[in-house]
Amino acid sequence: MSMSDLYTGHTALVTGANSGLGKAVAEALARSGARVLMVARDPIRGEIARADITKTTGNDQVELLTCDLSSQTAVRHLATEILQRTDRLHNLVNNAGTAFSSRGLTTDGIERTLAVNHLAPFLLTYLLLDLLRNSAPARIVNVGTRINTAMNFDDLNWDSRNYRMMAAYGQSKLGNIHFTRELARRLKGSGVTVNCVFPGVFRSNLGATDGAQGLFWKSVALLVGWALTPPEKAAERVMYLLRSPNVADVSGEYFGDKTPIPAPAQADDPAANAELWQISMRLVGLKDVDDKFV
Repeated sequence: MSMSDLYTGHTALVTGANSGLGKAVAEALARSGARVLMVARDPIRGEIARADITKTTGNDQVELLTCDLSSQTAVRHLATEILQRTDRLHNLVNNAGTAFSSRGLTTDGIERTLAVNHLAPFLLTYLLLDLLRNSAPARIVNVGTRINTAMNFDDLNWDSRNYRMMAAYGQSKLGNIHFTRELARRLKGSGVTVNCVFPGVFRSNLGATDGAQGLFWKSVALLVGWALTPPEKAAERVMYLLRSPNVADVSGEYFGDKTPIPAPAQADDPAANAELWQISMRLVGLKDVDDKFV
């Protein structure tokens, strides 16, 4: 049985799927025979990517959904559209991420980096949990980074500190590991696993939506881009967690290249994981009575 036969009938969702790692993962999933729901912010770039993946893989079950992940209203609309399109979801890849050179707030009053990199995947996953559980066995993969930092739970919005781009980015992505650990605990025995992966350093357009940050990364790409791993290679780490039988029952881990790696110390604290969960619930407008795990 070929891989394309093995995963026919599976449905996968990938955020940030119009370029870089997200597109590479979406293409790999399409090659495996899965129905792929791609999420992109820009409908034009998203459609170009979707058409390219369909042509390259021969899989015509590749669909585009658009969403501005900085908006909680948009994330809720996205979840509703997904639930209308499919009654099964076997893979969820929370890949979308960005960085900003200056502090800014979303329409929800949330610092932009935190909103896109942590709260968007938190809210989207939460809204799709019943679908994932009904589709078990199912796997969630959150894309993290390897920056040794800690989250300041008292000032996640950078109200009291001087904003620093990479510090804000690192803390928001650390939130993905906290989220992974706590969600794995809550999903134990459900048939749904969740792991976080550091995809390595690869060629990407991180921060391309922000002028100064986009210019910074373009400069880096011009200088050393030739030496960086292509996104297709980085996607292998994600696909391992989505497809390998070796990790079928593994949950709550932080992976590098097909093996668990150390996380920043704060993410190994169950109390900190639980605290960020409750903070995140509040920041996305969910209450304890809404909690699917109470």
